[in-house]
Amino acid sequence: MIAIKSRLDTWLGRFTMYRLILWVLGVLVAYSMVLNVLGWLTFGLPEMLVHLVLCLGVTYASNRLLALIFRVTPHTESSLITGLLLYFLFWPAFGATDMAGVALACVLASASKYALAYRGRHIFNPAAAGAFITGLTGLNIATWWAATPAMLWLLVPGVLVVLYRTRKILMATVFLVAATSIIAVELLSRSMTLGQALWQTLAQRPLLFFVGFMLSEPLTLPPRRWQQLALAAVVGVVFAVPYNFGFVANSPELALLLGNLLAFFLGQRGGVHLTFKEARALTPGSTEFRFEPQRPVRFAAGQFMELNLPHSGSDGKGRRRVFSITSPPGAPEVTFGVGTAEPLSSAKKALLALQPGDRISATAIGGDFLLPHDAGRPVLLIAAGIGITPFLSHLASDGDARDTVVVYLAKGRGELACVEQLEASGARVFARLSDGSTPPEFMLDAGTSRIDATRLKELVPDIADREVFVSGSPASVDSLRAAARSAGARRVHVDSFAGY
Repeated sequence: MIAIKSRLDTWLGRFTMYRLILWVLGVLVAYSMVLNVLGWLTFGLPEMLVHLVLCLGVTYASNRLLALIFRVTPHTESSLITGLLLYFLFWPAFGATDMAGVALACVLASASKYALAYRGRHIFNPAAAGAFITGLTGLNIATWWAATPAMLWLLVPGVLVVLYRTRKILMATVFLVAATSIIAVELLSRSMTLGQALWQTLAQRPLLFFVGFMLSEPLTLPPRRWQQLALAAVVGVVFAVPYNFGFVANSPELALLLGNLLAFFLGQRGGVHLTFKEARALTPGSTEFRFEPQRPVRFAAGQFMELNLPHSGSDGKGRRRVFSITSPPGAPEVTFGVGTAEPLSSAKKALLALQPGDRISATAIGGDFLLPHDAGRPVLLIAAGIGITPFLSHLASDGDARDTVVVYLAKGRGELACVEQLEASGARVFARLSDGSTPPEFMLDAGTSRIDATRLKELVPDIADREVFVSGSPASVDSLRAAARSAGARRVHVDSFAGY
């Protein structure tokens, strides 16, 4: 199972989150048209084709125009995803008023990224904002027709793939339990059986589509897992409880917008703008990049930042990338440790091509790869290769105040990054170098044998008393996590690097 999971993580890691969602939505669009041809949907194929072209065309064109007006580089994948979401939210029809309403929703969705924003950060999910405001005009109203039983055959696996890739399965579960419980109780009061109530809730209401493609959007989520779980519960309740205040009534889009507003106050308010200072080689296959933020950046040691790297000649993987922050919180500069071994994605090439004074922006800060609040709690940090990067921020923050053991796996001595920083931290460091080379004097040589449960127990006899953190490639993380658990570790936190 570990090997299967590692292969799945490695394969999915080749797709950026945006590209994966775009592909899944594209497959669902094709599937919906097949269902229509088979007679399982009754829109009419011409209506569906025109509706698709309208949603994609107007969203893409309006996004490009607004980006030109505001002098920013448009994010094409984001606009296409928004267009596909609106395709599933509004009923395909040839009525002039209906089509005008859809077109308005597309324009409003694009405009919300600029008009409903604070310091460069958009607050609301664009598709939900466009659908909600359009509903207030009376031109059209979102029907969320993706909540059709026939769509479940591909909707369910598509949602699972997206949630697994974005690591939001637990958050989705909290939302589904909260919303399903409330809706099912209401349906049971109408003399439905439990099976009928659950079927109508999950198959004929848009809970799955909502949580898979909209609630889980990273840009409108708070940064911490506990905050995301609390938000999912709140949105689940607002989604399910019926209410009507005259001009607004219960709707999925309103529930999401209220959740977006709550998330905004929990995270980094406003966009993050960074000025490039310099880059330096950490190892032959990794580089550290230094930036000066325009405003102080709120983050905790061990968290990541998603950088927006506009560039031409894209390899098709998009322009946004997630990197671990290596500088400690409160430092005047923000640094990132990045694997830069060949082959390089076009986004990483753009990062390497930055010149001092160049400016880029960040779109998200988050992550829960955080050490215990109690500095008296001993920890074991296991890093494989570039997986050392999130630990650098940890060690710079409270390395001297905590009983810390580091197990660092690398190909050779030349592949050990930030040796001076590791030595200054005061942590006890074991180096396992596969080529048999000798580590620096302050490090303890862990030999060349594989780090399995037995070897880990030998190196860290008190592993059961330590909170364990594992970082590296998906395959390395899965193997080392299993070894730590078999060696007696009670709590193991992981952070894997997809390598795109």
